[in-house]
Amino acid sequence: MIDWFNALDPLLRTFWGIALFFSLFFLVQNIMTLIGIGSSDADGMDGLDAAGGIDSGDAPDGDTLDAGGAMQLFTIRNLVNFMLGIGWGGVCFWQYIPNRLLLCLVAIVFGLFFLFVFYYVWRKMLSFEKHGNLSLKDSIGSVCSVYLRIPPSRTGQGKVQVSFGGSVQEIAAITDHHEQLPSGSKVRVEALVDSSTLLVAPL
Repeated sequence: MIDWFNALDPLLRTFWGIALFFSLFFLVQNIMTLIGIGSSDADGMDGLDAAGGIDSGDAPDGDTLDAGGAMQLFTIRNLVNFMLGIGWGGVCFWQYIPNRLLLCLVAIVFGLFFLFVFYYVWRKMLSFEKHGNLSLKDSIGSVCSVYLRIPPSRTGQGKVQVSFGGSVQEIAAITDHHEQLPSGSKVRVEALVDSSTLLVAPL
């Protein structure tokens, strides 16, 4: 494998190196995102990875899929997508474009294509989640039933049954009340603690 790699044309070797390195980076980044370990980028520019949450105020216009923050085009995530496109573009078109300058230009265009495709897909995903958060925010002030008992004074989570558009959903909930809220009791939603947890109080 190493001999094959070293025998490649220097430019093709560069494309392969970029493609493999950023593919691994992309894979690790998205696994971390899916399991909820996404954190802010080292340079603080990646609004998609900036830590944050949702409270009882207005929901931030950010990436709660990857922990919240302002949507930006120039981010580490998008740099990874851009470099991924350059690497694989150069590898894929190597045999079809003998002019190396033209090949580099095509690889850059391919990188831009990757950047905007992933950016567009991510914006759509964020839009879907934002709508879900807004629906959850609409439950503030409503009365619902405790499904799983809620420990007192925020010492643990329980669940409440909340009605959304005619359907009933089970949502995680905590309380500031000094006594446990038993299953079946009626509570009022006071605030959003984060994107998936409600703060409730007994009636």
